[in-house]
Amino acid sequence: MTLDSAERPWGSWHVLDEGQGYKVKRIQVKPGQRLSYQTHKHRSEHWVIIFGIATCVIDGETIVAGPGESIDVAVGAAHRITNEHSEELVIVEVQHGAYTGEDDICRLEDDYGREDEEAKA
Repeated sequence: MTLDSAERPWGSWHVLDEGQGYKVKRIQVKPGQRLSYQTHKHRSEHWVIIFGIATCVIDGETIVAGPGESIDVAVGAAHRITNEHSEELVIVEVQHGAYTGEDDICRLEDDYGREDEEAKA
């Protein structure tokens, strides 16, 4: 099985492991960049900060977390990861749910003008 990875305008992600009902990714966010503000219909996410400082917005609430700290994102919660610092941010994301495909992204706001993954399918 080949594990997916992708370069994005904000950094990159790499699948470390996946199986029935879960997926584990390493997410790297470049300094000064942020992911889209988005929701998922089919999965929750658990973020563990490995390196750097994550400034996260979960349903409008800002949470700042550093190495060893973690953040939970419930199914359907609007969320975003931002790197407001000068060093790279590395997060391990554990997705849990019946479906963990990349097309389960509903973008509410995006700095790079991208549409929903499901709209492109």
